[in-house]
Amino acid sequence: MSTTLPPIVLPDEVAVVNVGLPMFADAVRSQGRPVEHVDWRPPAGGRPEAIRALTRLYAGRGAEIDAANAEVLRRLDTGVPFLVGVAPAGEVVPGVSDAGDRVLLHCGPTIGWEQVADPLRRSMRAATVAEGWAADTAEADGLLAAGAVRLEPANLHDTVVPMASAIGPTAPVLVIEMSTGDGTVRTFAPINQGPGEVPWFGRDTDAAIARLRLLRDVAGPAVAAILARTGPLDILALAAQGIAMGDDLHMRTQAATNLLVRTWLPHIAALPEESRQGFADFLGGNHLFFLTLAMGAARALTAWAGQVQGSSIVTTMSRNGTTFGIRLAGSDRWYVTDSPPVGEALYYSGYGPDDAAPDIGDSAVLELVGLGGPAAGNSPAVAAFLGGSMADAARATEVFRRICVGASSRFTLPALGFSGTPVGVDVRAVVELGITPKVTTGILAAHSGVGQVGAGVATAPLDCFVAALLDLAGEE
Repeated sequence: MSTTLPPIVLPDEVAVVNVGLPMFADAVRSQGRPVEHVDWRPPAGGRPEAIRALTRLYAGRGAEIDAANAEVLRRLDTGVPFLVGVAPAGEVVPGVSDAGDRVLLHCGPTIGWEQVADPLRRSMRAATVAEGWAADTAEADGLLAAGAVRLEPANLHDTVVPMASAIGPTAPVLVIEMSTGDGTVRTFAPINQGPGEVPWFGRDTDAAIARLRLLRDVAGPAVAAILARTGPLDILALAAQGIAMGDDLHMRTQAATNLLVRTWLPHIAALPEESRQGFADFLGGNHLFFLTLAMGAARALTAWAGQVQGSSIVTTMSRNGTTFGIRLAGSDRWYVTDSPPVGEALYYSGYGPDDAAPDIGDSAVLELVGLGGPAAGNSPAVAAFLGGSMADAARATEVFRRICVGASSRFTLPALGFSGTPVGVDVRAVVELGITPKVTTGILAAHSGVGQVGAGVATAPLDCFVAALLDLAGEE
């Protein structure tokens, strides 16, 4: 009996389904053959401890966590924060108003002066001079190095600050209140400093310090006077309109800012003569003005959502240019790792990745409530940083859908069939899929002190999400 096998006859036409590594799909595609790629990878990257934690959180405690997540989602989606006033931080912010000493609130997790990144150091020096604690930045540097100025994360004081911001007791803050049915949530954010030579971009020049004084002496009192005439402002009602008009409310805030200026215009005209022109000039040149209003409103939503126990949803996501940290609803514990670089970037002429500081600022809170990256799919301006097409922007939104528990009922995207933006980043989905939030953001100079050098998208590091997952499951 013959043992010779018959020859293998290959088909003339080959169509391939590839599962896993994309390089095999690329190889088939390069030879002109049709291929469907399935983006599969082992759950949790194959980490045994993470797989055990996921099994416990989905199977053993799934119903309990899902119920908590549903309540967190409800709060993120239905809370209505109002801008009710403006006041010096030292008069209203908890832990600053009763401190009685020199304190600066900064972006990101807790950090000591010796670890502070260059852009944030410059902002801290500018704030120290503006507060009157030092005559110049050299003296300010000495005070900060000696520990004569206390450094505190803004998030620990119900406050959020953008990029390399640091604020002291005399800095004017937006006062945001939200009724929850069983109480009131109160949060704070600084008035946006605007573009140019400003401390939140990592500048400590005379002009940067003068901008802080302008906020204190002109912009703060002007906004307070406007609100005294208009009453509280529904921040997210304007934000929703801005999203429909192409904002993502993180990288791009032009539409919402313009809507706000239109709303306030009659009241700006009614300001006292000594402040009217100065405030109008500042506001007219500040397309970023709405950013900190949106951040403060987002912080109110996450503060309320953060009161829910037993949830797997992320309610804090923040970075200081050195470290990146998250917190889960129902917990005050931070999970911290190194701050990531900003990738998918467009740089100003003459600058590149070697000039860039790591990701920085509290503004990533926006991505947790359906703004920023989740809203990218309707923003042509943001699409430029995500590959250049609206299809690229839509993919960014759809990636968020994979790691979020629900969709917004107020932030809708016309370009995506008026679907709601993804809301509620679930640490379980992040670790299981290995997909972390992408944050639309500006890029600051790492060491030169020239300020902003570009903009792009930062991918949150996975390690802190894994640590949070293990802790939630009791696997640490």
